[in-house]
Amino acid sequence: MSKITIKECPLCGGKEFTPHLTCTDHYASGERFELWHCDACGFLFTQDAPSESEIGRYYDTPDYISHSNTRKGVMNRVYHVARRFQLNRKAHLIERESGLRKGCLLDIGTGTGYFPATMQQRGWKVEAIEKSADAREFADREFGLKVRPDGTLNSLDSQAFHVITLWHVMEHLNDLNKLWKELYRLLNENGVLIVAVPNHQSYDAARYESTWAAYDVPRHLWHFTPATIRALGEKHRFRLCNSYRMPLDAFYVSMLSEKYQGKKHSFIRGGWAGSLAYLNALGNKERSSSLIYVFRKQTVSD
Repeated sequence: MSKITIKECPLCGGKEFTPHLTCTDHYASGERFELWHCDACGFLFTQDAPSESEIGRYYDTPDYISHSNTRKGVMNRVYHVARRFQLNRKAHLIERESGLRKGCLLDIGTGTGYFPATMQQRGWKVEAIEKSADAREFADREFGLKVRPDGTLNSLDSQAFHVITLWHVMEHLNDLNKLWKELYRLLNENGVLIVAVPNHQSYDAARYESTWAAYDVPRHLWHFTPATIRALGEKHRFRLCNSYRMPLDAFYVSMLSEKYQGKKHSFIRGGWAGSLAYLNALGNKERSSSLIYVFRKQTVSD
């Protein structure tokens, strides 16, 4: 198998790494993958993940909900309920942070298209990009969205968007630095970049360690904390302006983590663990299972 072997930290350029955890792919293959961290800055990544040409089969399962839209099983039904709640929350957040009721929005890694469809219904002009052909077909069939395939980001006009969103997508994408350069080019001067990623310094990550579902190896290449995502933005001339908890993520991730541990009554046990995670994050936002980060381009005064 062709692999991605990280030899230089994409955040700080460091070349000394230490093994951190070994995690199992519970979704598709049952294979084990190692997480390593950079000795210089602490950035965590999946070492020797499958290359771009190989990774497709690790998504090719009907259980991978963001591509298949499956309702099979309790966990996926919970996901659909949570998504309905989150769609309106995301829309309000965007309108509040951008100061706009309508504008041009780019959603990267759009999956089956529910989010851009919601924004389009609210009067926004949307562009969306998605790797999965099946997910693009679903978005077209259900919402009439013409979603662009992967690899088309560089064909979009510079400074064309008031808002760019990546909802649990950045952790999947190979070339982080190239991506951030494109985000800077595409966002207009007063626009907002919104990035949601898991937080491996969360309460639930500490509780479940190698079975924490949000490590999701090998699909997740990068594993962020509030400090590393802020530093990555600053490296590419973005300033972090705000962050928000994603309170439902702790429940869903905890339920999956209990399932991965083979525990009985994983739904109930995960619900309890999610409640503890939720309460823990109330006192410290940076302990949240996932966070939404709001970035703006740096100005001369910054």
